[in-house]
Amino acid sequence: MGLTKSDLFTREQNDLANMAKAIAHPARIAILQYLVKKNACVTGDLVEELGLAQATTSQHLKELKNAGIIQGTVEGASVCYCIDPKVWKHYKNVFHTFFGEVNIENGTCC
Repeated sequence: MGLTKSDLFTREQNDLANMAKAIAHPARIAILQYLVKKNACVTGDLVEELGLAQATTSQHLKELKNAGIIQGTVEGASVCYCIDPKVWKHYKNVFHTFFGEVNIENGTCC
C-alpha cells in the first residue's frame, strides 16, 4: 500500500491538523463557546442559540463528538452534550505548545 500525504508528516503534526480541522468552522466554535459558558449538559437549546437548522447543528455536533471534544449522552428522546474535560485539556496543551514553540515578537519578515 502506498504512502498517503499524511504519512509525510509526524504524528504530532497530523494530530494538530486533525484537531484544527475539527474546530475549523464558526458554528463549531460557537457550539464550544456555548457549552463552555453553560458548563453543563446541554440539549436542544443549541439549535435556538445558533440559529441554524436542526440537521446542520446535528452535523456540527457529530463532527465535534467524532473528534472527542464533546460527549453526548442519551436522555430519553434527546441527546445531552457537554465538553469532555480530558480531551479539552489535551487540545489546550497541544495548541499552547504549538503556538509557544516560536517567538516571533522580535522577528522580522520580508
